[in-house]
Amino acid sequence: MQRLTKQGKLYDVCIVGSGAGGGMAAYALTKAGADVVVLEAGEPWDNAKDSAMLTWPYESPRRGRSTKERPFGEFDACIGGWEIPGEPYTRAPGTEFAWWRARMVGGRTNHWGRISLRFGPYDFKRKSRDGLGDDWPISYDDVAPYYDQIDRLIGVFGSKESLPNEPNGVFLPPPLPRCHELLVKQAADRLHVTCIPARLSILTRPLNGRAACHYCGQCNRGCKVNANFTATNVLIAPALATGKLPLLTNAMAREVLVDASGRATGVAYIDKTTGTDRRVRAKVVVLAASALETARLLLNSTSSRFPNGLANSSGTVGKYITDTTGTDVGGFIPKMMDHVPHNHDGVGGMHLYMPWWLNNAKLDFPRGYHIEVWGGTQVPSYGFMGGIHRYPSGGGHGKQLKDDYRRYYGATIGFSGRGEMIPNDDTYCEIDSRTVDRWGIPVLRFHWKWTDHEYKQVKHMQETFRALIAEMGGQVFSPMPTAEQGYGIADGGVIIHELGGARMGDDPKTSVTNRWCQAHDCKNLFVADGGPFVSQADKNPTWTILALSMRTSDYIADQMKRGAL
Repeated sequence: MQRLTKQGKLYDVCIVGSGAGGGMAAYALTKAGADVVVLEAGEPWDNAKDSAMLTWPYESPRRGRSTKERPFGEFDACIGGWEIPGEPYTRAPGTEFAWWRARMVGGRTNHWGRISLRFGPYDFKRKSRDGLGDDWPISYDDVAPYYDQIDRLIGVFGSKESLPNEPNGVFLPPPLPRCHELLVKQAADRLHVTCIPARLSILTRPLNGRAACHYCGQCNRGCKVNANFTATNVLIAPALATGKLPLLTNAMAREVLVDASGRATGVAYIDKTTGTDRRVRAKVVVLAASALETARLLLNSTSSRFPNGLANSSGTVGKYITDTTGTDVGGFIPKMMDHVPHNHDGVGGMHLYMPWWLNNAKLDFPRGYHIEVWGGTQVPSYGFMGGIHRYPSGGGHGKQLKDDYRRYYGATIGFSGRGEMIPNDDTYCEIDSRTVDRWGIPVLRFHWKWTDHEYKQVKHMQETFRALIAEMGGQVFSPMPTAEQGYGIADGGVIIHELGGARMGDDPKTSVTNRWCQAHDCKNLFVADGGPFVSQADKNPTWTILALSMRTSDYIADQMKRGAL
């Protein structure tokens, strides 16, 4: 254990991370009157000031091309990526895995597509339905009141469909489908694929002092008017306004400190601007650094009482990690050629969404996936209309090439599948004792394995997407991936939905945290990111991270008032 003797203020709560889970914990706990400090490993960021939302690609010589710190494009809001200088990670032989990390205030909420889906009643009790994995120790009914609260606080558009595993929410009106989405809707209806308005945390009406979306379509760049959700200005800013939250940026957490009795006493961290070791003292520690970074912190927090890592008496820290399954198919749709020029912008994301619609009893794989829709006429930037030589004209030069760009602009429609991976014993992370980062902190080593469940699911995605494109009269230029190619499944980590590593459960012998995301082995230590998730779902996890963090924060506030922590 790092020995740091300098004493400082004793906070009620120290939170590691300022993304969805950390931001919500900071918001809820400061509102409850607690003195809170947040450690953020990344840089300061304010989307109202720092966003490139209305910058034209031609204003940069790069035309929006990606950079090392912005893999999704030069103007993307999120600073980070799968590879960060000085912050390596390693992979076991045969492992294909990429670990995305955000390094900025607000974390990954500056990156995500704002697809804001509740886990449904089935998602919390999957083992009871198909015998695979484990049930959560909580049910949808335990989380539903918190979903309602974040719907009202943050805002989400959608429609009440009353589907059994796609719960209704407190919805703002959804935007109307765009031209290409109307075509998708018609094809989906003919193929009996459920297709409903999307559910995104982007305001279509003013809410809680925030303006409605003006449909510039640049949500990924960070919204200057706060019409979309990021933890930065929707959660962290109000928490700062209470006067009860110092926000320490460029603070790289090293380990959770404990006393002789095994209670957490604070967090040791590196001040990245000076390279010095520092610490904060707190009565309660909340880890919300993202699921895998939290696992790393716990495994690196060793002591005589916790020789295998903090909260790891079960040996399950870092185990049962998952990522969303994914694959993509796009096609050329002749019906979308030579369209009447009009504004296609809308919100920065899809206006339609296809939840899981089939009965697994009739399929050769368990669980399911949802379908995301993309297409239309986004602002041309670097890489625009790449591959035009594959279109019917075969490409060209001069006037013909320019005319072809105009004719084919917006004539591509695509689909992305996002499905549920089932946890398995061969997919986990551990400390690589032979490799450290630039601050001397041991790094994670990953083991990853997809099973036949995931491969068959992704095969079904590919077949469905190709059928939808054919139904629209379109053409897919890429051949169907083979079994040897994994049917086009994305590598682990590529979809950036890592969960698990500190899973919750009622039995301390098989889980890290209890139903309140409280460590079994350390009662004043909590996890408020994706770490406690027992399983994935066929839904993006952010809305559930937010709901569980709010639920955990309410529990912390109540326990502190009772003197139980």
